[in-house]
Amino acid sequence: MKHVIALDVGGTGMKAALIGADGELLHRARRSTGRERGPDAVVADILDFAADLRAHGVRRYGEAASAAGVAVPGIVDEARGAAVYAANLGWRDVPLRALLTERLGGVPVALGHDVRTGGLAEGRIGAGRGADRFLFVALGTGIAGAIGVDGRVEAGAHGFAGEIGHIVVRPGGTPCPCGQRGCLERFASAAAVSGAWAAACGDPGADAADCAKAVESGDARARQVWQEAVDALADGLVTALTLLDPRTLIVGGGLAEAGEALFTPLREAVRRRITFQKPPSLVPAALGDTAGCLGAGLLARDLLADTTDPSSPSEVTT
Repeated sequence: MKHVIALDVGGTGMKAALIGADGELLHRARRSTGRERGPDAVVADILDFAADLRAHGVRRYGEAASAAGVAVPGIVDEARGAAVYAANLGWRDVPLRALLTERLGGVPVALGHDVRTGGLAEGRIGAGRGADRFLFVALGTGIAGAIGVDGRVEAGAHGFAGEIGHIVVRPGGTPCPCGQRGCLERFASAAAVSGAWAAACGDPGADAADCAKAVESGDARARQVWQEAVDALADGLVTALTLLDPRTLIVGGGLAEAGEALFTPLREAVRRRITFQKPPSLVPAALGDTAGCLGAGLLARDLLADTTDPSSPSEVTT
């Protein structure tokens, strides 16, 4: 059976799958990333994990995987197949594609940025399925995005496309590690909401999920924290949709787990801000924490398909 390896490397865990030619998920596995053992050990574990997946495919299906797709965090040079920088993993210029290709017996390997790869899956087979233009925004510890055009995700000239979290929405505001002040992710990420709510309620252990619960219970302080985050997010999203004119705007990540507590005020805030722009369909992500792995599988399948024909994108059945 023709199949591919899909691997999603996170800061704490790795998710993997074998995906069949018809998009069927044949096998799933998870392992710890083990970053506490250092960057070289993480690379070695990724190679071992991929090799074990290859061996499983040989044992179970009688042949090795035809290709592999890997999603990793940080700055990724997809053309070179290199993990340029990942602070959480301690990586600098790791030639991951070449290392995996060698370990997997010479099969083609695609390396992708984790958020863009997850966005690829959401846009092609998830919440944005059927949309020719979409923007995927992940609200996690930070905020990042993926710009989708005709079944593909735009990496940009230097691999930085989609970094919506560093749109300045509050000039002169809170300093950001990127060097600017007032970046979107300093006000509307799950981490930002957690910090603001912890300060407002006096509980250093409180987080964004607690804030969302307090909003639903009618707490005035929580509502103020939440609305400030929603307003900042709407400012950033309207800037993005003015530039990109997406048909579908997909919002995922930890903060989106609040459901309509987020989406109802967010849709209204975006509606109030647009003038000449056409409002996109604003929807929650559909694939959850499997998006990165599914997207890695799509990258792998794309290596085996005619990538010059985006009208016939590969699919994965969830």
